[in-house]
Parts: sequence; structure tokens; C-alpha cells
Amino acid sequence: MEKSEPVRPDLGWRLPIAGAAAPERADAARNRRKILAVAEEIVATRGVDALTMNEVAAAAGVGVGTVYRRFGDLAGLIAAVMDERERQLQEACLTGAPPLGPDASPADRIKGFLHAYADLLDNYAPLMAVAEATSPTGRYRGGAYAVHHVHLARLVAEARPDLDAHYFADALLAPLSAGMFVHHRQEQGMALARVKAGLDRLVDGILSGPEAERTGAGG
Repeated sequence: MEKSEPVRPDLGWRLPIAGAAAPERADAARNRRKILAVAEEIVATRGVDALTMNEVAAAAGVGVGTVYRRFGDLAGLIAAVMDERERQLQEACLTGAPPLGPDASPADRIKGFLHAYADLLDNYAPLMAVAEATSPTGRYRGGAYAVHHVHLARLVAEARPDLDAHYFADALLAPLSAGMFVHHRQEQGMALARVKAGLDRLVDGILSGPEAERTGAGG
């Protein structure tokens, strides 16, 4: 079997966070953090349908004009919330504890990442699915997808150098499209534990083989 192109170990994979380079006044930064925290709490406790600019402004104790000036519209607010979650996920993968962080086997890190992303989707998939439906291929052109793909491709290449790491990184991410996740969780009524168990079996199936047996990567 033709080997995949090796993934460069020095390839940076942090997602550029929108607006991160612009300096903020201390009070503006506090307002931004408060608004984002309120938005996440609304989604977590009341669902995505409750997330409106007016609701966020009222819960954060700021004028709705402040929210609009800071984020533009609801789509901008959602993007900022997702950027923050991406930042947290990336930090956990780069420096966090196992199974997400570096002190775990490739198989365990892949499973840890897929589980963490499934947890993120459990709150935000309905919102993300709307964006995916508007642009069916947009998911694959986004910065977050590129980051996830590079991370998984590296781990697959480490565990199974004989595989096409880039193809299988896409294969691992395919069940975690927002539309598929909503279909499984809301339309088919699958428990989150069932989704994660399926992802684990998918990882085991991809990584099983002679190379995995020699390295113990099959976990």
C-alpha cells in the first residue's frame, strides 16, 4: 500500500481566533467575556432557540446596542462563542491532560478529541447545522476543520504510518458533521454515549493492523 505523505511535525495547527490581535480596553474585554459566558450559559441551560441578542444583553446586564456593536449580529456572536470553544479545545490538545494532551497514546488521543468534539456538538450542533446547510462544502474550508484535520492526520500517521493519514482524518471527522450529529441525536434519538462508543469502534477499526500491534497504538 502506498504510504501517505508524512505529516510535518513542525506544522503549526492553532486556529487564528477572529479579532484576537486587536487590543481591547480592560472594560471592553470584561464585557466581551461576560457576554460570551452568558451566551454559553443560555445555550447550555435553555437551548439554542433561546439565544437571541436581546436575551444575551438582558442576562449580561448590558444594552442590546453594546452586543450588536461588539459582535455585529447573532451569527457574529455565535462565531465568537465557537472561537472561544475552539481555543479551549486546542489548548487541551496541545498542553492538557490525557487523553486529549500529549501524554497519551495516539489512539487514546484520537478518541479523546472525538469525544470532546462530540460534547461541543451536543450544545452547538443545531446552530452549526444551519451554516452547513447553507454552504454544504463550507465546513471543509473553515479554519476549525483544517485544525482538526491536521491534528488527527498527525495522530493517525503516528499510529499507522502505512495508512493514508489525510484520508482517514476526514473519515474520522465525517460522523461529526453538525448535520449528521443532529440526525443521530435528535432525529434518531441516539444517546451521546452511543455516539461516542461508535466513534471508538471506528478508531479501533482504522488503527487495527500489524503496525498497530507492534506499537500498541490500537489501544
